[in-house]
Amino acid sequence: MTSTIDTVRAFAEGAAGRLRLNRPKALHALDLDMVLATTRALLQWRDDPNIRLVLIDHAEGRGFCAGGDVVAIANSVAAHDSVAEEFFLHEYRMNHLLFTYYKPTVVFMDGVTMGGGVGIAQPCRYRVATENTRFAMPETTIGFFPDVGGGRYLSQLPGCIGKFLALTGARLDGAECKYLGIATHYIPSASLEEVKARIIEHPERAEGILGQASITPPDAKIADNVGRINKLFAPERLEDILEGLEADGSEWALKELAALKTKSPLSCKVSLRLLAQAYGMPSFAAEMTTEYALAVHMTNHPDFREGVRALLIDKDNAPQWNPATPEEVTEGLVDQMFAPLPDGQKWTPLAE
Repeated sequence: MTSTIDTVRAFAEGAAGRLRLNRPKALHALDLDMVLATTRALLQWRDDPNIRLVLIDHAEGRGFCAGGDVVAIANSVAAHDSVAEEFFLHEYRMNHLLFTYYKPTVVFMDGVTMGGGVGIAQPCRYRVATENTRFAMPETTIGFFPDVGGGRYLSQLPGCIGKFLALTGARLDGAECKYLGIATHYIPSASLEEVKARIIEHPERAEGILGQASITPPDAKIADNVGRINKLFAPERLEDILEGLEADGSEWALKELAALKTKSPLSCKVSLRLLAQAYGMPSFAAEMTTEYALAVHMTNHPDFREGVRALLIDKDNAPQWNPATPEEVTEGLVDQMFAPLPDGQKWTPLAE
């Protein structure tokens, strides 16, 4: 056993490092202890010549990882302690470690893969989707933004798909993930244990084993709407996107318009700017520095606590956003969310 806590099982099996999320009652949502345990294991395996690759999955229950434990984060902010900032500091260090990991990493996105789960999955070299995959970055629903590298990952999707996903929080199935390149392979869930066993036995053949086990996925439903998305989500301004959806008047457009009207207007405008800026980021570390500052500012804005309250605590699904409308969200307010942190408070990667 390499290192383990109840909610993360990290151990070597043959020449593979096995990292298994194990918090099934919370759909394996990440807390600080899970982040730190994951980071310790990854660092140990990175420097262990006996470990050839890392396999990441979940130990039991449905869902790969539903994200971060945002209720705990919101409670931390309300208590004016530093737990929230500490969580994001270490989570983003883990994300950066995975992004820069030089050994092969294989992740099995078998189930819900959202938020923090995306931050674990997307840096991996091989990303397996199944018929159970449900992928989303739904942060605008809780007054936040697509973090854990979401600015980079979503901005690199074709056309305006990234903007659409960031604003609406739309869920993708496994076939759609493969279609968009979010997943590198599509494998039926019934085959996963056999695939993992073969990779553990022959880690040097991981790519071939995954290729042999992959099947042609069902048709990707999002393919039918790519044209609409590229047209209606092309504007840079949130107000123009909303106006375009309303003017289009189709059933699909009005459905997305209704969804957008439930999101935090501030979060939507912050997300749009984040994706636009991602093209100019010189490195993933720079992306993480920007996102960490955003996380600090956004979690201290009332929309975050209100969004978590409405969705996850009181569950009334009736958030009272402040500002309430896109027109009230000024460029100056968005600027405040993107303000760099003072020296000494900025995000930094793990020291080599």
